Amino acid sequence: MSGSDPTSRPVLEVRDARKRFGAVTALDGVSLVVEGGEVLALLGDNGAGKSTLIKAISGVHHLDSGTVTLDGVDLTGANAMTVRANGIETVYQDLALFDNLDPAANFYAGRELAGPAWLPPPLRFLRHGQMAQRTRELLDRLQVSLPDLDAPVALMSGGQRQAVAVARAVAFSTRVVILDEPTAALGLRESGRVIELVRRLKDDGVAVILISHSMDQVQAVADRALVLRRGRAVGEAVPTAENHELLVSWIVGASAGAAG
Repeated sequence: MSGSDPTSRPVLEVRDARKRFGAVTALDGVSLVVEGGEVLALLGDNGAGKSTLIKAISGVHHLDSGTVTLDGVDLTGANAMTVRANGIETVYQDLALFDNLDPAANFYAGRELAGPAWLPPPLRFLRHGQMAQRTRELLDRLQVSLPDLDAPVALMSGGQRQAVAVARAVAFSTRVVILDEPTAALGLRESGRVIELVRRLKDDGVAVILISHSMDQVQAVADRALVLRRGRAVGEAVPTAENHELLVSWIVGASAGAAG
């Protein structure tokens, strides 16, 4: 693990996660740990259990058995709102952005800043200027350049939209960001910008779980790679060029194992 302390407690820990949908076993005893400032890549073909696992961590699915803990706090069975309140944010492939809203409105959708505090909530005024300023400051810190912060995200490129979605996660995540195929359908240049965002998250001490089919991107940014196949963890290795064939062999169904 990157910069790990053997006496420290992992930021996120999943133990013996099991989940079935009818006759289909989606997760069959999967365990993982992630530390602050570490990028863990989740690899595997479609149906391997990656999406089910991150949805269980995010509170979208509830495990049949197993545990999810964040900083030692048990979040097993918590709903998505509780999980987010504890500092875990997830960016799914569809981004879940409101195309007709600008970046600031997307950032604060459902969490709008309003005041004054002495008024009852229905009578408070939205603090548009404060929300726009905080959005601008965060985008500047992440070195995200947008042509017009007042423009709806529908007018932005795929990479800019992805950057807004990732930055929104960063704005409210204090511990873990989960990225589900963040560079899917992006060009090389825009993919590079998203990978730079992941590096900045790592530098800020945020734990990152990255689902990606791009081995080049995984090798560029991940500290470890965990391979899932048919709902089980079948191998873990540092994603280096030397381990490329080993990781691919686990993905396609070779023997389980581990490598450094």
